[in-house]
Amino acid sequence: MKLYTPIKFRNLELRNRWVMSPMCMYSCDHGVANDFHFVHYASRAQGGTGLIIVEATGVVPEGRITHHCTGLWNDEQAKELKKTVDFVHQNSDTKIGIQLGHAGRKASTWNGKQLSLDEGWETVAPSPIPYGDGERIPHELTVAEIKKLVQDFQDAAQRALEAGFDVIEIHAAHGYLIHQFLSPLSNVRTDDYGGTLENRARLLLEIVDAVNNLLDENHPLFVRISGTEYAENGWDIDESIALSKLLKQHKVDLIDVSSGGNIQGAKISLFDGYQVPLAAAIKNEAGIATGAVGLIKSAKHAEEILQNNEADLIFVGREILRNPYLAIQGSFENTENCDFPKQYERARP
Repeated sequence: MKLYTPIKFRNLELRNRWVMSPMCMYSCDHGVANDFHFVHYASRAQGGTGLIIVEATGVVPEGRITHHCTGLWNDEQAKELKKTVDFVHQNSDTKIGIQLGHAGRKASTWNGKQLSLDEGWETVAPSPIPYGDGERIPHELTVAEIKKLVQDFQDAAQRALEAGFDVIEIHAAHGYLIHQFLSPLSNVRTDDYGGTLENRARLLLEIVDAVNNLLDENHPLFVRISGTEYAENGWDIDESIALSKLLKQHKVDLIDVSSGGNIQGAKISLFDGYQVPLAAAIKNEAGIATGAVGLIKSAKHAEEILQNNEADLIFVGREILRNPYLAIQGSFENTENCDFPKQYERARP
């Protein structure tokens, strides 16, 4: 099966095509990971996953979705994450990455609702347009503040490298800050960061370049985007393909293709693999490697996606929460080779 064959990005080789998709756990205090995160990620490494990507991690305090999200704006946060990274490297062949992001106007929430200023913090955005009805108008970022955010992403990436992460992923999807800049529905600026696609993509490209300045050939760079936001006159697959071509020119190694999140109430038809056509379109029209994500539940389905040349990696979310040993189980069922903890050898079929 292609699913259990290695693949390289720069000089980094993943042992198989299974990826644990970044998923928020909302379990930190002051952005610091803890024993839950250690067990959560370490168990998936023992389960044979080729690559783990740690959940969306705020590059600044006000960039967190909630007050219990992970952060990487100080050394204490990096130190705690390093414990997990070291364990994964010492006890498996799994590689581990981290997703860096900023929630923008969708920050300062809890249980899906915006917090008051007494409980949360002021949100920021490319334009003074709130995400949901009744929410506060976000602060419109100045050019100087945008430049500072680029530096914040670079600083967080530096800490991630010092902690030992193998892959950096930039979160430009799901209606968070970078996606807000990309979409003409949430970005109505008239300066160099608004208007044309190239201008709306400027923040992302500046972040990509700043992070790439830190990376060597052993550390690839991924970007997660929403292939479409399911809204008339909004961000769509054609702009995603055009953006992916630009990202390829800026040395991005893979586009992790999700969808939605920027327009409240958008209608999304959910079915197994519902986002795979978006990954396929970007892979085949932009000529860049892609990751497919979205209700992929079995090795059989994952293999079909790879054989159809619709993606290069299989990102799994809910299914790997249900079954940390998804990759190993799939290898047993299909008599494929997959890393198995030596302590568990007596259980190998």
